[in-house]
Amino acid sequence: MSRIGKQPINILNGVTVEISPNDVLVKGPKGQLSQAILEGTSLKLSDDNLLIVNRSSDSHLHKANHGLMRSLVNNMVQGVSTGFSKSLELNGVGFKVALQGKILKLNVGFSHDVNYNIPDNIEIKVEQNIITVSGHDKQQVGQVAAEIRSIKKPEPYKGKGIKYVGERIIRKSGKSGKDK
Repeated sequence: MSRIGKQPINILNGVTVEISPNDVLVKGPKGQLSQAILEGTSLKLSDDNLLIVNRSSDSHLHKANHGLMRSLVNNMVQGVSTGFSKSLELNGVGFKVALQGKILKLNVGFSHDVNYNIPDNIEIKVEQNIITVSGHDKQQVGQVAAEIRSIKKPEPYKGKGIKYVGERIIRKSGKSGKDK
């Protein structure tokens, strides 16, 4: 049995789970999320606020879907109760970031400013050179953070660009081949 799939999901206070034959809906203080139930899996809500994911057979696809379904629903429960966030850091001389309504304005060494339209359900905070992306959908938060990072990826020589906070950039030595 899947090590991840067999673990029950604890439903926190203030979170409600509605299970229909084709999908699951999770509502909480931060919003609501829905997910289609994957093939070969089923969900059962127990009396003591635990959600259990079961699979119908031991086929390879059903085993894979078992752990995936449990992770997706667990992320939904965690997202609508506490939310998710990712932080990005701007490195470079003269690199600036500003927030203007629902547009993130980045000045990252191009001949023009780059405007990034912030999607609904995503909140972005800017403090000096740190951009914090937060929301209740883990997949959407990660996607938005990746799209912002892809505007100017960190380069390996000086480390200039947009990187995740805590990300380690492997540096290359310059043209002479010496370590600096």
